[in-house]
Amino acid sequence: MSTLYGGIEAGGTKFVCAVGTGPDDMRAMVRIATTTPAETLRRAIEFFREQSQQDCLAAIGIGSFGPVDPNPASPTFGYITTTPKPGWGHTDFAGTIQRALGVPVGFDTDVNVAGLGEHRWGAAQGLDNFIYLTIGTGIGGGGLVNGKLMHGLIHPEMGHIRLPHDWNVDPYSGFCPYHGDCWEGLAAGPAIELRWGQKAEHLPKDHPAWNLEARYLALALANLICTLSPQRIILGGGVMDQPRLLPLVQQQTQDLLHGYVRASEILQDIAGYIVAPSLGKRAGVLGALAFAQQQSE
Repeated sequence: MSTLYGGIEAGGTKFVCAVGTGPDDMRAMVRIATTTPAETLRRAIEFFREQSQQDCLAAIGIGSFGPVDPNPASPTFGYITTTPKPGWGHTDFAGTIQRALGVPVGFDTDVNVAGLGEHRWGAAQGLDNFIYLTIGTGIGGGGLVNGKLMHGLIHPEMGHIRLPHDWNVDPYSGFCPYHGDCWEGLAAGPAIELRWGQKAEHLPKDHPAWNLEARYLALALANLICTLSPQRIILGGGVMDQPRLLPLVQQQTQDLLHGYVRASEILQDIAGYIVAPSLGKRAGVLGALAFAQQQSE
């Protein structure tokens, strides 16, 4: 019986659960619709119990939508806390998995964990400081600073930074239930759909939505570059599937910085500085496997 690791990429729409050791060794994977906490966690536990009959699971890593409590010293460590996801507020996620399976469990945000995957196997290899962002149903940001996952008071909430909002150009008020027109409220997938009446994936490549979306992404990236000075920025999530969007974001970010940040990566190689995930849509679940490995080191 070989020793393997379990990973959970927990999103607001679906959970991706996997067993393996890395990109070239994924033994099993399942996608589970995110319904109620009781049903969704039960199905995840059943998957890992079935897999553990064949291989020994040494640990499980979890990357979760949030906000979450990632502080091991906190009495609510492993909880999803004040999420707007109906029914999931104050859910003991990590504790439920650990008690059911009896193995060490690592717990962090989905973006931090996806960033860890890119650091281990993808676009952030060899870097000590970088940002991983997901632009999808929500907007989240994480990554590494000085080689360690980003934590502080809780964890980064980059999607809720405030951006300049030109109401004459964009009269949409934003959908965030906490802040209205924060970055997530203006630029996540639901904002595109509510503003234009169509899902992002159905909009043609020449639709004006993409220039506006690129503007909001570039404004946020310029702020993050000036604040955190990352060595690279990785942009994942379903909204970034529009092929035209990444080049627009690269160019507009460069224009907004206007030569102030004197780094060759920005001045001469913006396409190598703001990049797509090398691991693609597997970044989250592979990061969870990498995180599981850290729990047993």
